[in-house]
Amino acid sequence: MKFSKALGVGATVLASAAMLAACGGNSSSSSSSKKSINWMVASEIPTMDLSKATDATSFNQISNTMEGLYRLGPNSKLEKALATSEKVSKDGKTYTYTLRKSKWSDGSEVTAKDFVYSWQRTVDPKTASQYSYLFSGIKNADAIVAGKKPVSSLGIKAVGKYKLVVTLDRRIAYFDKLMGFAVFFPQSEKTVKKYGSKYGTASKYMLYNGPFKQTGWTGSNLSWKMVKNQNYWDKKDVKLDAINWSVQKTPSTGYNLYQSNKLDATALDSSQTKQLKNQKGYTSLNQGATFYMQFNVAKNKYLANANIRKAISLAVNRKGLTSSLGGNSVPANTLTPTQLTSVNGKDYTTRIAKSAEVYYPTTTKKSEAVKYLNKGLKELGVSKFSFKILSDDTDAGKKTTELLQSNIESTFGGKVSVSVQNLPFKTRLSRSTAGNFDVVISGWSADFADPISFLDLFTTGNAENNGKWSNKEYDKLIADSKVTASASKRWDDLTKAENILLENTGVAPLYYNTNVWMIRPSVKGVIQNRGTWNFKDAYVK
Repeated sequence: MKFSKALGVGATVLASAAMLAACGGNSSSSSSSKKSINWMVASEIPTMDLSKATDATSFNQISNTMEGLYRLGPNSKLEKALATSEKVSKDGKTYTYTLRKSKWSDGSEVTAKDFVYSWQRTVDPKTASQYSYLFSGIKNADAIVAGKKPVSSLGIKAVGKYKLVVTLDRRIAYFDKLMGFAVFFPQSEKTVKKYGSKYGTASKYMLYNGPFKQTGWTGSNLSWKMVKNQNYWDKKDVKLDAINWSVQKTPSTGYNLYQSNKLDATALDSSQTKQLKNQKGYTSLNQGATFYMQFNVAKNKYLANANIRKAISLAVNRKGLTSSLGGNSVPANTLTPTQLTSVNGKDYTTRIAKSAEVYYPTTTKKSEAVKYLNKGLKELGVSKFSFKILSDDTDAGKKTTELLQSNIESTFGGKVSVSVQNLPFKTRLSRSTAGNFDVVISGWSADFADPISFLDLFTTGNAENNGKWSNKEYDKLIADSKVTASASKRWDDLTKAENILLENTGVAPLYYNTNVWMIRPSVKGVIQNRGTWNFKDAYVK
């Protein structure tokens, strides 16, 4: 998709350089059947419940087993899925969709009511969806999320079985883009109520309306399948019978399996990226993602100090980090990644001028870092402090925490002590959400190609703002950007807001994530948008 999600550090498996001696590999499909492929993911699935999912792993599964009004084709272009037509009112506040006849995987009909139920469930405060904020602008959504109005008042209604009408409080410049994101897909009310708390926790506690059905996932195991959904409306164009998934965390395993024809794709580490560049199947994939340090300003008095946060950011050798991690990732000095959005023919990030190079340098700025540290320590009335960095237990996660620990401690001597903790992605995500951290390494990939997909995250009260950084002017600029009818003012609001976030080191961007994969040349038709795979048109030649 991406479809946004909180990415796991090392969201793709990094393979070991030890296997480079066999760099050619076998170009034939690893699958025993030409109608199945073997794919990998670096982390366990947290959930299949689209109202509760926040991460890339979950949404990759959901986006291939479920379907909404639109799908994302090449270069994020919207393609009709369940919507056969769209009509927009002159004031831009009413969208009317005509739906095609389609079925759930149990043969029951997918109707407009399934969209109504799904959207109402996601904005219901009882669901506690971290993505409910994306519904802001749909009539009454904000009041419903705040518990001030009933879910039945949400601006969406079914007119018969196959007509869906959405009413907005205001124009939303990126509304069509949202409709390709899995949070806006339908859900079967009967199924959700049937399984209750078990819904989305295993393959068998789900119903699917996408090109594939998921089978064999128990909620904690490391391998499962997607099989062709025989009740899918466009099954005649789905060429694969199965996708065999497995979780690969060990750095050497992915490439090992690829070389032995047991995987059809694997991510590459830094050495492999350099040495396999001319091999068939070498593929560079822009994730539309930024990895960053998120500071818990609510629970850690030291990190609540802006000068301390600036000092920590200035101590980081971002160039050294990306070199260690490999791939084609590059040091980041903005939250919004490069190559995501252009404004008047120029990359949006070129508008972020005030803070980008000052507080987020490519390499460590020791003298500046020490200056801000001493200023912060004086303000706090202490001479030293310690904190812990939390990340994933992947190879990339471990490399990241080790490098940051080394950078920070070597820059500040005995004034700052850093410990690290690397946990399984699902556990780390839970800890992040609960605010149980000092500093957490987070990653975000755009839900849709617009800076608001990133900047919305750090408004006061946003469920993804785990560190609780808050700024009234920032909040106002983001809010204003959503209601203005002027495109130029909207871009100015977003630019000013991002500069405020960066100047205050609300978060500390580390790198823009670009992954490099070896994808077997015989596998065709796979689409990837900002970290999310689309296998609907995939086939083996």
